[in-house]
Amino acid sequence: MNAPIAPTPAPALPTAPAADENQLIAERREKLQALRAAGVAFPNDFKPKHHAADLHQRHGQVPNEELEPQAIAVSVAGRMMLKRVMGKACFATLQDGSFGGSSTTSHGRIQLYITQDLVGAEALADFKHWDLGDIIGCEGLLFRTKTGELSIKASRVRLLTKSLRPLPDKFHGMADQEQKYRQRYVDLITDEQARARFVARSKAVSSIRNFMVEHAFLEVETPMLHPIPGGANAKPFTTHHNALDQQMFLRIAPELYLKRLLVGGFERVFEINRSYRNEGISVRHNPEFTMMEFYAAYWNHHDLMDFTEQVLRHAARQATGSATLTYAGKVVDFGVPFTRLSVRDALVVHAGASEAEAGNAAWLHARLKAAGEEPPAHWTLAELQFGLFEAEVEAKLWQPTFIVDYPVEVSPLARASDSNPAITERFELFVTGRELANGFSELNDAEDQAARFRAQAANKEAGDEEAMYYDADFIRALEYGMPPAGGCGIGIDRLVMLLTDSPSIRDVILFPALRRES
Repeated sequence: MNAPIAPTPAPALPTAPAADENQLIAERREKLQALRAAGVAFPNDFKPKHHAADLHQRHGQVPNEELEPQAIAVSVAGRMMLKRVMGKACFATLQDGSFGGSSTTSHGRIQLYITQDLVGAEALADFKHWDLGDIIGCEGLLFRTKTGELSIKASRVRLLTKSLRPLPDKFHGMADQEQKYRQRYVDLITDEQARARFVARSKAVSSIRNFMVEHAFLEVETPMLHPIPGGANAKPFTTHHNALDQQMFLRIAPELYLKRLLVGGFERVFEINRSYRNEGISVRHNPEFTMMEFYAAYWNHHDLMDFTEQVLRHAARQATGSATLTYAGKVVDFGVPFTRLSVRDALVVHAGASEAEAGNAAWLHARLKAAGEEPPAHWTLAELQFGLFEAEVEAKLWQPTFIVDYPVEVSPLARASDSNPAITERFELFVTGRELANGFSELNDAEDQAARFRAQAANKEAGDEEAMYYDADFIRALEYGMPPAGGCGIGIDRLVMLLTDSPSIRDVILFPALRRES
């Protein structure tokens, strides 16, 4: 049989007002009732053996004069995205869960050619009443149309799931961004770029996990409900445990539990974890987020920076195929060594300060006031430097840049520098003007840690809701002795934003936090 001519694309469904949509839903419900009356409305005995992306990969370049004589039998299942009725023959496009990675051609789709001669008059008549969005199964033989499109010549088609709601307009999709976040299931059906983002996210997380294991790190799981929130300066979510009759907190970071494991003798541990902070929502912040924290005995912050660079370079290559990325129209290069600057040096390089000015408390205070900030009178020189860094430098750090030598006052868990006790052996990694990682040589002096916890507790009593609690059990753990170590946290959501060129953190979280729908 000669290959049929491929149809022109099906016309877009008109954008319907709410009343028309309700009418379409009512019509689909009537069809469902007819299916119920005729027998099983939602069968679960069709077993697809193939996926569209795999078929394209294996047979996509084979010419029809070679393909059709092989009589390759296939069976697929998925959602009907396009449909065109042409008398005794119909064309449909089926979309399944496979993905080929192209942003322009959906290799998770394959065309079906359905004729009365092959499926029978009754089956063809039934098919004509099926709707876009219905999930169908198809068995048949592979062939290529005259225009070269890989297709399935159907010998059997079945309706597996009746869709009761019409899909968004084919060409415009879901125009409302909040609706895309709220109804991510529809966004994933209709927007291949959305699916591509989450495929890239999965690849990035898997590559990081594999990389850690290959470098002798043990993956662990620590509690998400904490009796005392710790590991970061943040406002926690609170809850009540009925059986224990005590207040509990959703974890803001796994740090203190992971360091307890260092005390216990595990020398390299990591956790890809969900953490929760009861703070603002923005393009960079979601109250529930994912990060990877890792700790290694006998490492310092220099070792951590070297390794963090390797982790991120590996994740970029695995998720995107390259260490050179494009974000917001500008290149970000993970393939070259990352820049390293102290907070003070960053003021000289990026804020136009002279060496003398960067070390002058009065000048820093005046510069902060000129920038609209009002630094507290008790701030030390290191705190003034850090304050100006946050106000004027952070947003300028586009290429990967490690900032080091943070003041001890803003690093309550980091080891102080032996050469300058006012600063800590801490770094933060900035890319595209936002923090991507935070790490430091760990403080393992139990008495020093207890003193810093007391200072934090005093700040909390003075009204600082983000200050840390005094964690007596963690101090007790340190008193048993924790080896010298380094630890780092990497923001997975922000990393995926970068890898997928996404402007908002909500774009890379499947179900971001939203205000309750009215």
